[in-house]
Amino acid sequence: MIDIHHHLIYGVDDGPPDLGGSLAMAREAADEGVTDIVCTPHANDTYPYQRAVNQERLEELRNQLGDLVRLTLACDFHLNADNILDALDNPLRYSIDGKGYLLVELPDMVIPPQLAEAMRRLQGAGYTIIITHPERNQVLYHRHDLLAEWMREGCLVQVTASSLYGRFGKAAEAFSLELLERNWIHFIATDAHNPKWRPPHLRKAYDFVADKAGAETAERLFVTNPRVALEGSIWPRQPEPVGLWDRIPLKFDPNHIPRESKRSRTNPRKSTEPPSEESGSSKGFWGRLFGRR
Repeated sequence: MIDIHHHLIYGVDDGPPDLGGSLAMAREAADEGVTDIVCTPHANDTYPYQRAVNQERLEELRNQLGDLVRLTLACDFHLNADNILDALDNPLRYSIDGKGYLLVELPDMVIPPQLAEAMRRLQGAGYTIIITHPERNQVLYHRHDLLAEWMREGCLVQVTASSLYGRFGKAAEAFSLELLERNWIHFIATDAHNPKWRPPHLRKAYDFVADKAGAETAERLFVTNPRVALEGSIWPRQPEPVGLWDRIPLKFDPNHIPRESKRSRTNPRKSTEPPSEESGSSKGFWGRLFGRR
C-alpha cells in the first residue's frame, strides 16, 4: 500500500515532536504493509512550510530507515493567499515529489466562492488537485454540491482511512461511506500525526474497503491511484462516479446523524459566503490573490 498523506517529519507541525516518534510511525506503517509514504507537513498560517528543514529531516529519516519504506516529500497545502501566490510563482513546488499532484486542505470555517477560482489557477499552473478529507469538513456537510462541482472540474478526492469506520465521528463515517458507494473517492490515506493518538493504520481500512466494495476497489484506492500520484503519471480511467454528471445530490444529511460526543470537534460557523469586505485581513487576502493578473 502507498500512504499519500502522512505527517511523518518531526518537529515541523502537529505531527511527531522528535525523531523517535517519526521512526516509530514509519516502522508501524511498514509493519502494516505500506511500501511508500508521502511526507506531508502542514503548509498553513500556524505551520509555515519550511522546505529546507523538511528536506533535511526527510534525508535523515531515509538514512535511519534504509530500505524499510520509501519516503517522498509533499505537503498538506492550505488555501491561503501566501501559499497560493507562492505555488503559482513556483510551479509544482508543493506537489508530491514535485510531479504535479497537490494535496489541498480546505478551510474549516468558511469556503468562499473565490476558492474555486484559486483552484482553477493552480490547475492552470500544472497542479492536479487532490482535496483532502472532505468527509471531515463541516462546511461540506451542508454544501456537498461544492465537492461535486470541483470534481467535475478535475479535482480528485482523498478520504482519511479511519473515517470509514467511525474514528472521526458518525457524520464523517456516513459521508465517507456514501462517497465510497458512489465512486467519489480516488485515494484513501492515513493523515497520521502521532503513533498513539493519530496512528498510521492503513491495513484496517484496506480490508474494510475490500470487504465492502471489492478487492479491485481497494487496490485502486490504496495502491494503483496513489502510485500514479507518486510518479506524476497521467491520471487513468476510473469507474463512473455515480450521480456526478447527472447532478444527483448525495443522500447524506448531517441533521439525521446522531449527536457527537463531547470529544468531537465543535461545530464551526458554516458558510460559503466570502469574508466581509470590512475585515482588513480578509480584504487583504482576496485583494492580493485576485487583484494580481
